Amino acid sequence: MNIVIGSDHGAVELKEEIKMVLHEFSDIRVKDVGTFGKEAVDYPDVAQKVCAEIIAGKADRGIALCGTGIGISIAANKIDGIRAALCTDVYSAIMSRRHNDANVLAMGGRVTGFGPAGEIVRAWIRTEFEGGRHARRIEKTMALEEQTNH
Repeated sequence: MNIVIGSDHGAVELKEEIKMVLHEFSDIRVKDVGTFGKEAVDYPDVAQKVCAEIIAGKADRGIALCGTGIGISIAANKIDGIRAALCTDVYSAIMSRRHNDANVLAMGGRVTGFGPAGEIVRAWIRTEFEGGRHARRIEKTMALEEQTNH
């Protein structure tokens, strides 16, 4: 599985911790699209970089991080084909995959500790989409993009 990860300046440390968690999985390849320092960057730019890799088929899923996870999740969800879920607990991470087929996990570097973030990421990576009745709901949700883009 190919995972793309990116953060703004508010979550650089969390991004590094999550990369270590991702390296626990032998079948995961990680691409880091930045940022790499404390200098301020705009989270919509990071969201665009993460999501572009998914839309282009270069990554299967993405992890997008900012101070709270709120801004970057909103930005990511503006991009056609993206289903970003802001998760602050393991149950939400599991359900975002199982029922919503989330292809981007968003978290906040200033609100989520390293330990909980690792457990959230592990659960999100391990959980598959159930399909079935949830697939119909995803289709309806994604159709909203078509309705609003015309």
